[in-house]
Amino acid sequence: MNLWFEQVVGDGDPLVPRPSLDGDTEADVCVVGAGYTGLWTAHALLRADPALRVVVVEREIAGFGASGRNGGWCSALFPAGPAALDRRHGPGAGVAMGAAMRATVDAVGAAVAEEGIACDWVKGGTVTLARTAAQVTRARRDDGWIGPAEASALVGASGVLGATVTPDCASVQPARLVRGLARAVERRGGRIVEGTTALSVGPRGVVTDRGVVRAGAVVRAAEAWNAGLAPRSVAPVYSLIVATRPLPASFWDVAGLAGGQTFTDHRHLIVYGQRTADDRLVFGGRGAPYHWRSRIRPEFDTDDRVFAGLRTAARDLFPALTADDFTHAWGGPLGIPRDWHAGVGYADGLGWAGGYVGDGVGTSHLAGRTLAALILGRDDPVTRLPWVGHRSRRWEPEPLRWLLVNAGLRLMTLADSEERLTRRPSVVAAALSRALGR
Repeated sequence: MNLWFEQVVGDGDPLVPRPSLDGDTEADVCVVGAGYTGLWTAHALLRADPALRVVVVEREIAGFGASGRNGGWCSALFPAGPAALDRRHGPGAGVAMGAAMRATVDAVGAAVAEEGIACDWVKGGTVTLARTAAQVTRARRDDGWIGPAEASALVGASGVLGATVTPDCASVQPARLVRGLARAVERRGGRIVEGTTALSVGPRGVVTDRGVVRAGAVVRAAEAWNAGLAPRSVAPVYSLIVATRPLPASFWDVAGLAGGQTFTDHRHLIVYGQRTADDRLVFGGRGAPYHWRSRIRPEFDTDDRVFAGLRTAARDLFPALTADDFTHAWGGPLGIPRDWHAGVGYADGLGWAGGYVGDGVGTSHLAGRTLAALILGRDDPVTRLPWVGHRSRRWEPEPLRWLLVNAGLRLMTLADSEERLTRRPSVVAAALSRALGR
């Protein structure tokens, strides 16, 4: 069990599945997936119209997927950058999407407060460290640059040469958030059925192994698990996490992170971390392989090689850590679209959202609000954002898909090695970014 779910059980939530669907039923809206996207959609619908019959179908339990396993960042990050959005959607698209994402972080915080969800929410921003000459060169192109002394005061890592800082991120205990959100949906009149597998999803209903849900509107909200539903729009790629025991004050006196900051650095193979409410260090990153034919299996949630690499990277950042400090390790898949561009939309009775590339804690809330407005036919500025209606093209068939995804992961590792040797921004990373249209 991952740390987050272990803590939820300690809170008194035994994670017992809700009743399954007990035969055919009717609804105004049927949502497939009880993660953040599905639950925020249900929440927004019921908040707008409490009389709606909303049914959420979940194969496992609420929060089973990435919503209950992630690194606990509610950020304003969007996978497609401003320049890429402007190229694809016209001038100003990047600015509009960025403003909406920044507002969404605060909107999630407001919803957490309104629903009384105790999930350790702290909006402390993100510190992105620069620890090599090449990283400094890249970091100075971004807004929010600070020097080494100021950066080290925020994150007392080794070898800090500076950092970029943004206020637009909150740290959160993600499983507490998703479990609390599920209860909020139920309080507002929504029905969540668990242990119920969606076999096919159509614009007027969902066929499950426990019956058919006939509905006026249907929403696909399965993120990485969309890889198992036709049409398959994302590739599931695993992100893994390690966590320590609660660390003493002497460690945090040096490591800092006293203001709820999340942290990362300017390397290419993504890492992410936070200090938890009970003074643990949680640290995660990419590096696990993509599995043939987009397979998702419980045994893929662990990878000893990647876990060892994450512990080494954490100890490189914070040398006071010892091997014995690490107590938990877990992982899970996230959804990556072919064009690295999240999308949301609703047409002909079928809604969809996803492709967050690991930045879904905040983006899913914006998706839920957008889907609710589209389904209800309401005029809302969120329905005019550039990602609305975007559909990513499908990934190549195997074996090309396997080769492309795993080559990308390896190239990011190679780019970091290149920068350590040359002390200049990576040529490999620049070429890969252009290939992805970022």
